[in-house]
Amino acid sequence: MNLVVQSPSPIADAHLKPLAALARSTQTARADDTLVRFIGADPLQRPDIDAYCGTHALDYAFVAPGAGLADFGLVAMDMDSTLITIECIDEIADFCGLKAEVAAITEASMRGEIKDFNESLTRRVALLKGLDANALERVYEERLHLSPGAETMLAGARAAGLKTLLVSGGFTFFTEKLKARLGLDFTRANTLEIVDGKLTGKVIGEIVNAEVKARTLRETCATIGIDPQRAIAMGDGSNDLKMMAEAGLSVAFRAKPVVREAASVAFNFVGLDGLLRLF
Repeated sequence: MNLVVQSPSPIADAHLKPLAALARSTQTARADDTLVRFIGADPLQRPDIDAYCGTHALDYAFVAPGAGLADFGLVAMDMDSTLITIECIDEIADFCGLKAEVAAITEASMRGEIKDFNESLTRRVALLKGLDANALERVYEERLHLSPGAETMLAGARAAGLKTLLVSGGFTFFTEKLKARLGLDFTRANTLEIVDGKLTGKVIGEIVNAEVKARTLRETCATIGIDPQRAIAMGDGSNDLKMMAEAGLSVAFRAKPVVREAASVAFNFVGLDGLLRLF
């Protein structure tokens, strides 16, 4: 395999020999000062590579020689804390003075400590009952920011012929705005019930949990005529694990430990455009 090591800042030459030795690689290639490719690396050395890169704030991935982004047909992304930097529900809750309470439930759910996502979401949404729906617009306009490298990654994926899917345990209010803004092909999320301009504290229809995320990835692959092994799935929380397991390549982005351990690749330091640089 090739071992690709990248960083948001220049990688010091002092790292090259230790990494080459750990990877059992005899040839290196520098793409630029923030990326090094170690040729003929031994993937069984992953634990040692992981420990070294974690200590030195480097991201790494084992990539098959000759693999290209165009080998894939779909990139599926989680929204909250993956494509965007915030958890929308936590920010909505801030408008009714309950951010800390809601964020604690969100964090426990994403870490996998609350096993029932439906219950977790239902509990959090119930706390929003009575909130003026214009809070959603304020969250979008004032607080929602794309994750570093998001637009570059999406442009590169499109250029390589991939379709894009945003599948979220969050809300359609935000996924639909992002779909229009970013030119995404497919979206799936939860719909908040709004009556007389206020949130009712309920979600309409099927909740997008881990199983629904995985099913949505499979269905989208079927729609565009590819095997799920030709999908890339990116996420950060435990409710992304089943979707990521369906895909041929899974990327943990600024993810919880349980997700980093399960993913093909973890980006703890570089932006989402690190995906393009793997190839």
